[in-house]
Amino acid sequence: MSAEPILSVNDLRVGFATEGGLLQAVDGVSFELQSGEVLAIVGESGSGKSVTAQTIMGLTRSKNSRIEGSVTLEGEELVEASDATLRRLRGDRIAMVFQDPMTSFNPVYRIGRQIAEAMRAHRGDVSKQAGRARAIELFEAVGIPEAERRIDDYPHEFSGGMRQRAMIAMALALEPEVLIADEPTTALDVTIQAQILRLLGNLNRERGLATILITHDLGVVAEVADRVLVMYAGKVVEEGTLDELFYDPQHPYTWGLMGSLTRLDRPRPKRLPQISGAPPSLLDLPQGCSFRPRCPHEFAECSRVPGLEARQDEAPGHRDRCWLSAEQKRAKREVEGRIGLEAPAP
Repeated sequence: MSAEPILSVNDLRVGFATEGGLLQAVDGVSFELQSGEVLAIVGESGSGKSVTAQTIMGLTRSKNSRIEGSVTLEGEELVEASDATLRRLRGDRIAMVFQDPMTSFNPVYRIGRQIAEAMRAHRGDVSKQAGRARAIELFEAVGIPEAERRIDDYPHEFSGGMRQRAMIAMALALEPEVLIADEPTTALDVTIQAQILRLLGNLNRERGLATILITHDLGVVAEVADRVLVMYAGKVVEEGTLDELFYDPQHPYTWGLMGSLTRLDRPRPKRLPQISGAPPSLLDLPQGCSFRPRCPHEFAECSRVPGLEARQDEAPGHRDRCWLSAEQKRAKREVEGRIGLEAPAP
């Protein structure tokens, strides 16, 4: 890895003006991404994961959006960049795999033509023949069989897994430096999920691709990530390496996410543990810690907003937003012999 990050996000804030007031979808998110690194952003729906990614790509700009902070791609500022600059960078240096490839492809054009069109938009000297040849090469690289024939298919003629592979092929067409994958395995069966994750891992190693993986599934994170950000109510509530997060999680919300995973090495529970309640409205956040109303370990200090801080000298890069001491956390997160969140008192 190089010493300088390829992508830097600093105090990113994204709000949307609504009839009920300003909805703060992303609130002070910061991180850095190195070449060849996989950063996973985890959280429930509505936590701000996808808005963060779309803002990096410049896709949340509108009359009612309020965007503050900084996003730099190798020193080039993206938040203040013109629309023309963003069009030049999107696809070429930073690309995105969207959650639903069926709605990301144009249904009336053949997939090969769409991939070639993206290349020709950025590389004016690419002929139709060269674009077609490159599309075939990309299909083969992402494991689509009979590539030469299938590039002439329409999106509806592909299965969900094959459409996702085709979406990855399009994202890689211009060999970007940063790839954002937004829930790339949603709605795919377990076997196809494993294939897509293996493909992303191979591309990351072989091409030195810097990857942001957005998901709500910690099982997916365990397969490919190097570092993890856990988001809740628009904020990062915990961040650290993969090992730090899985073996020594420090925030109760992370415990809840981990406790809701099924374990093959343990007896099957009668009921899968869950986090009680629902995420708060971003228009009416609770006072202090946003997770407080759902947390069984709430105490008086939680009425104040905790900062995202390193609370262990031995792990300066592992930061969280929880007032409990490290010793208290280790004692409270053990539920029936595994990491989890206690059920709230009746």
